[in-house]
Amino acid sequence: MQIIAVPFGITDWSLIAQTEHQGESGMAYWRTQNFGDIRVRMVEYSPGYRADHWCRKGHVLLCIEGELCTELEDGRTFTLTAGMSYQVADNAEPHRSSTLLGAKLFIVD
Repeated sequence: MQIIAVPFGITDWSLIAQTEHQGESGMAYWRTQNFGDIRVRMVEYSPGYRADHWCRKGHVLLCIEGELCTELEDGRTFTLTAGMSYQVADNAEPHRSSTLLGAKLFIVD
């Protein structure tokens, strides 16, 4: 990833409008900022959230609160808790997220 032509800036996430995204179960709430070709999101998953699709987009994801289960299409699963992160390239390994307890994430893609 190259960050090009993005001046220094500060984001107060509490001022960014929230959008709702229905999962297979539960809800995802996104606060999104775009900086050139880079999308940055603060995402909250409700308890019981499960994604409704396999994602092929690359991300760098940091779990801020709660617990996130990430399942890869090949069957492997990984659990992240606060302070843990993962990274995956575009089209590398399809993945989907779920959480029993809820989670708050910071995602760059």
